Amino acid sequence: MKTRHAAWLLFGALALAGCAHGPAQLASAPAAVKSLGFLGSVVITRDASALTRDLGGISGADRDPATNTWYLLSDDRSDKAPARFYTAAIDVNERGFKSIHITSAVSLKRPDGSLYPAPKAGGEVADPEAIRFDPATGTLFWSSEGDRRLGLSPFVRQSTRDGAFAGEVALPANLATHKDTERGARNNLAIEGMAFTPSGGLWVAMEAPLYEDGPAASRMAGAVARFTRLDANRRVTGQYAYPADAIPRDATGGKLRSDNGVSEILAVDEDTLLVIERCGYEVAELVFQFAIRIYEVKLGAATNIAGVDSLAGARYVPMSKRLVLDLNQAGIGSIDNIEAAAWGPRLANGNATLILISDDNFAPQQVNQFLAFEVAER
Repeated sequence: MKTRHAAWLLFGALALAGCAHGPAQLASAPAAVKSLGFLGSVVITRDASALTRDLGGISGADRDPATNTWYLLSDDRSDKAPARFYTAAIDVNERGFKSIHITSAVSLKRPDGSLYPAPKAGGEVADPEAIRFDPATGTLFWSSEGDRRLGLSPFVRQSTRDGAFAGEVALPANLATHKDTERGARNNLAIEGMAFTPSGGLWVAMEAPLYEDGPAASRMAGAVARFTRLDANRRVTGQYAYPADAIPRDATGGKLRSDNGVSEILAVDEDTLLVIERCGYEVAELVFQFAIRIYEVKLGAATNIAGVDSLAGARYVPMSKRLVLDLNQAGIGSIDNIEAAAWGPRLANGNATLILISDDNFAPQQVNQFLAFEVAER
């Protein structure tokens, strides 16, 4: 296991370059994902006196390939610090990570320019989960899961690189939450993944089923999550059913809690995605372990279910999937709560890289884990 523990810091703000262009982003993505080879891992610890004081909850990540600037989105709901993303410089090669420098913390702004409040303060609370850099505009798209208990629906918003609000994506009405009715998105099981396609289209992935689409995954049965497809003008062109696995591990402690669902997606081409499925299972009170699988997913002949109100009992063709890697069977060692994924720089041999990052939930038993893989395209 190639693991090093570090808290590498680079003080001072990173001077961000101008807008990148589409071909630079496409140069980082593989044409296909035949298999993944583990390169190495790093754990970054928090430092109370440094920029990493509130680092944690990394639920989304992406890279501007023109500058090698990384954007790491925290899912802190403004409890520890205002809702934010971090910028970073990550240097990776065929031997693993050379360095990771956290360079700044950027607060996200609401449309009126104010910071997102913590839940106790009331108002529009953000629960950030996914982030993507758009090379066409030089801006960031990020998602919030909302909060059903507070009557807040999921959203996808656009931000400048200094955190200012720059727009919002109109999502299908069926992804909204309903505080007093079991309809729409479940609490904390809403928009968990996003991916830009080579043409500039956008995929938005739910973690688990809508209430009307059936129960969440159990130990005995899987579930279906809706993936919404939008074109480059952010118009919805369809929804498709992703068949998530049954919960693959037994909980053994605490309240015996467990779940399984989609934690992130990446686009390989217009009709092919890399999907991360994450299972968390409780082994002691509030202590969880994780099972992570990576699938190649094809749109193929999947049914456009945008007009299907309920998938429970409905006839449709789901997206197809092929297991690329089971991280727990890959000889890597302990795997944390992987929620972020992005294409990294290409290696000297021309192969693409995949970077995975864990959400430590700010829990003492978990870590900010970074994993690097080499992508075999044939």
